[in-house]
Amino acid sequence: MRRFIDNDWWDVLKPEFEKEYYQRLRVFLVHEYNNHYIHPSMDNIFEAFKLTPFNKVKVVILGQDPYHEPHQAQGLSFSVMPDVKIPPSLQNIYKELYNDLGIKPVHHGCLIKWAKEGVLLLNSVLTVRNGQAFSHKGKGWERLTDAAIQKLSERKKPVVFILWGRAARNKIKLIDTSKNVVLQSAHPSPLSANRGFFGSRPFSKTNEALKALGEKPIDWQLPEHVTVAQAKKDLEA
Repeated sequence: MRRFIDNDWWDVLKPEFEKEYYQRLRVFLVHEYNNHYIHPSMDNIFEAFKLTPFNKVKVVILGQDPYHEPHQAQGLSFSVMPDVKIPPSLQNIYKELYNDLGIKPVHHGCLIKWAKEGVLLLNSVLTVRNGQAFSHKGKGWERLTDAAIQKLSERKKPVVFILWGRAARNKIKLIDTSKNVVLQSAHPSPLSANRGFFGSRPFSKTNEALKALGEKPIDWQLPEHVTVAQAKKDLEA
């Protein structure tokens, strides 16, 4: 099998890639990419794993499925290319970041720096048809990403899991809460942010937890300017 994740995630996930459900998923994806407009690009499907190696993961922010409009999805939950309008959920994440840590919102939605800091920006489903949210739900991705969450939960070095919204919070059953830290709240979507996301202070709580675990806290400050060329270079590295 061709190695398409060039870090320690490959050894962690390779047993999943060899299972029958993943082989069925691959056949489905070949058909989808050949016959429909699918996000993200095929090269960026596994970007979350590529940018944040297994043993470097400090924090997991779990999303649902990729953005489904053209040019948005990067393969990282909540993140978009720097020339794309910041989606509403990410705008609310930036508002909470400011209220929590006083970090002023930047004028782009590219979260690659967080991924490099050790924040695994993982969606439960890694692909989607253009304009059709949840269109690849139930095709096999959930089994793969659930396995990734379980492997992180079992890892000797604990992880901070940030679970926003019902779908993410349902994943708590995969996590050993006796050794890992779990932060839960409403989803940052405009439909639910006022029901418990605003004021939840996930960023300061994450850093407090990391310090208690003997880990260096996350620098949540994003660069003020990121070019499309730089983002593509980072994604291709």
